[in-house]
Amino acid sequence: MENEKKKNLNHVRFPKTTRFLTNSCVFLFSLFAIFKTGLPFDYSDALTKSLLYFEAQRSGRLPYNQRVTWRDHSGLTDGLEQGVDLVGGYYDAGDHVKFGLPMAFTVTMLSWSVIEFRDQIARAGELEHALEAIKWGTDYFIKAHTSPNVLWAEVGDGDTDHYCWQRPEDMTTSRQAYKIDENNPGSDLAGETAAAMAAASIVFKRTNPHYAYLLLHHAKQLFEFGDRYRGKYDASVEVVKSYYASVSGYKDELLWGAMWLYKATDSQEYLKYVINKAHCFGGTGWAMTEFSWDVKYAGLQIMVSKWLMDERHKEHRHIIEQYKSKAEYYICSCLNKNNNGSNVERTPAGLLHIRQWNNMQYVSTAAFLLTIYSGYLRGSDQKIQCPNGVLDHKEILSFAKSQVDYILGSNPMNMSYLVGYGPKFPARVHHRGASIVSYRENKGFIGCTQGYDNWYSRKEKNPNVLVGALVGGPDCQDNFRDQRGNYVQTEACTYNTAPLVGVFANLLEMEDQMGDHNQPLVASY
Repeated sequence: MENEKKKNLNHVRFPKTTRFLTNSCVFLFSLFAIFKTGLPFDYSDALTKSLLYFEAQRSGRLPYNQRVTWRDHSGLTDGLEQGVDLVGGYYDAGDHVKFGLPMAFTVTMLSWSVIEFRDQIARAGELEHALEAIKWGTDYFIKAHTSPNVLWAEVGDGDTDHYCWQRPEDMTTSRQAYKIDENNPGSDLAGETAAAMAAASIVFKRTNPHYAYLLLHHAKQLFEFGDRYRGKYDASVEVVKSYYASVSGYKDELLWGAMWLYKATDSQEYLKYVINKAHCFGGTGWAMTEFSWDVKYAGLQIMVSKWLMDERHKEHRHIIEQYKSKAEYYICSCLNKNNNGSNVERTPAGLLHIRQWNNMQYVSTAAFLLTIYSGYLRGSDQKIQCPNGVLDHKEILSFAKSQVDYILGSNPMNMSYLVGYGPKFPARVHHRGASIVSYRENKGFIGCTQGYDNWYSRKEKNPNVLVGALVGGPDCQDNFRDQRGNYVQTEACTYNTAPLVGVFANLLEMEDQMGDHNQPLVASY
């Protein structure tokens, strides 16, 4: 992602107080007046398109069944200078650097989607595409983990990459690769990559047990490496600081990695890690209002909360209850039920608004976590007691749905922020490959400045539609400018779309079960 990465923000700061509405009834009525529509959202179409996006972001030699046909092979010499094969993986956004931390988080979220909603994704006919999206990432991680205590963290240089506006197939920028090792640690990157591979091992355990075993082997080694040689990866790989700085540190990723390894192995070693380090690593201390590629606490807390349903964990109930308390703080903050200015702000039309840059990443992760926790409450027949009221599973899921429907077009701009979905969506996405004529149509070389001169500044729509990409989205007043240079709003990232895969599948299943596609699920404001 372009300059969003350059914002070195304090991720653990609480948002300012949500604007209080003096007349909530009038506000809610106005929402119905603006957004009421007789047409249901096609979650099946949204699911299909969300998975297409990952094919557009592929680096390396594309497979025979590649569906995004305006892309071709790229980055085929990645790692050559360092004597290692680093071909493959994903470009994170509209540029061509392969950043390890957001890539790993993307794969973790795709895997988590399949773990939670595998049957729903399968019934929608998209399981094979979901598995392919995960494996494209994990195949790369296997290559990048060249020895137990070495993980290649980045390929390409953000600064030189951003001087060029080229198709990935024409790439002439530096493909310098950077690694973490015993002398240059990166516990956050190792922990998140371990989480991704452990989660993916659960996904493939049934259909590809040998591959699942291989992933688990790498996950265990990476976690041990990250835990033994502790340090932030951006201190070892300084070139990443301007783009994906680890503001939250590495303790959340180590807890996160241990939690996923426990889920994958059922080993007491990892359970004890999550329990014993709960306090000193912030798992039961940090009350968060966001979940992202950098800050894992809310996701960790929600997953650990579910352990209360298992009798095996009764001896750790006291610690798990503390995790649950922080998980519910996150839920209450999203649904405007907390005190003391610790709710997530919203736009006038009700979209969660964390910060200006690429805000949709926080909306999609919130929709996912709310959906997961709603299912947990439904299964355990519980409710949440927030400082400002009680929440049940229906209200939580209803709000998650409202955020997804806003993304798909139920908003003041009447625009889908999921590219390629619906009649109106961003047509000038800040993305090099999508904004330049396809390499398969015109193989004539396009250089760095030529791309800027002839393509970046064009007023016309992009020649290639980046189907399934979730762009940065509107500002705090629900306004959106569809301009290629407006990267704050028009650039998309893999970790924006990844959480939506499971959410779309779940909403599709729910509508099928309800049998009434027009029955509204109303959010509480």
